[in-house]
Formats: sequence, C-alpha cells, structure tokens
Amino acid sequence: MSIENNHHYYSKSQGDLESNPSKFVFNFKEHKFVYHTDNGVFSKDYIDYGSFAMLKTFKPNNLDFPILDMGAGYGPIGITVSNLYNKDVVMCEINERAYNLINKNIEENKATKAKAYHSDLFEKIEDMVFSSIITNPPIRAGKAVVYAIYDGSFKQLVSGGELWVVIQKKQGAPSSKSYLENLFGNCEIVDRDKGYYILKCVKN
Repeated sequence: MSIENNHHYYSKSQGDLESNPSKFVFNFKEHKFVYHTDNGVFSKDYIDYGSFAMLKTFKPNNLDFPILDMGAGYGPIGITVSNLYNKDVVMCEINERAYNLINKNIEENKATKAKAYHSDLFEKIEDMVFSSIITNPPIRAGKAVVYAIYDGSFKQLVSGGELWVVIQKKQGAPSSKSYLENLFGNCEIVDRDKGYYILKCVKN
C-alpha cells in the first residue's frame, strides 16, 4: 500500500501524515458537545451531513444490550448517542489516529458509558452482542468492506436488534437496501434527507 493510501481515513495507520489538531462545538438537542479532530480522519472540520441525518433519525430500542457504532471515526455518533440517551455504546475504529481521538472525546464530553476499540471491523468485539448497530459506512473502502459490516452486524445483533445505516443514494443506497433485505428479510427506508437514505433492518 502506498503512503498516499495510508492517509485514507479508513486505513489503520496514517503513516507520516502531519498532525494538525483542531476542535469544534456541536450543539444538538439542547446538549453541547466538543469534538477534537485532526488530519487523516473523516470530516475533520464538522460533523458530516450523513452522520447528522443519522443522529436526527436514530432512536434506541428498549433491549438491554449495548449499542455499537461501527466505523466510528473520532466518535461523533457514538458519543452523542451515549450521552443523549444515557446508553452503553461501543465504538470500533480501524484508524489509529481517529481511535485516539475517540478516547480524547470520551473524556472531553464525560461520556462515561462509551468505550472505544481499535478494531478492524468486528475483530476485537467478536464475543459481544448488541441491541442496535449504527454505521455511516466507509464507502471509499469498497463494497466488500461495507457488506462485511452488514454481515457482521447481522451476526452480532440480538434477536429484535436493529441495524441502522446512512448512505447516499448516489453511493449505492438502492443496492445496499437490496442486499440488506436479502440478509435480514426486511429493510425500511426510515428517512431521506438531502440525498442520504437512513435504512433500518430488524433481526427477527
């Protein structure tokens, strides 16, 4: 893999990419969050619209298991959900720099019920099960990675658990919906927002 590829936000190491730390404030539903970011992470200057659309739409179910944020970046979805709903949230992230930022953001936002794993997809959490899994999948990593997230989610959701996916129509929402319908036996378009689809599947 070239150094250039190492700088992709979905790569494990950011190689020699220069660090340039920054932070921003995110006000959401009468809560204030502060997120530390850096070069080499996804959407470093603000919460991307897909994640924002997910946060506006997602509602946790009543099952008494943790929520998983798969491909968590620097943690904006997982930390926001954990603090907003007072839920145990697990966050998995392959990018080492983003993983370190998650831990910094957990501390910054006093997200005491959130925990991060430096994990290639489900590698470090294979023995865990979840009530909901949320993902803003890394489309640029390729369809094989995205579909591996879907397959792993089906395996690690409890009965009645839900997979929530945000994906742009132009980046494959219809084909993802078709794949998920075959995998779960159902897939609902919960919302459409500026070209983003929020998909929800329930494991029966």
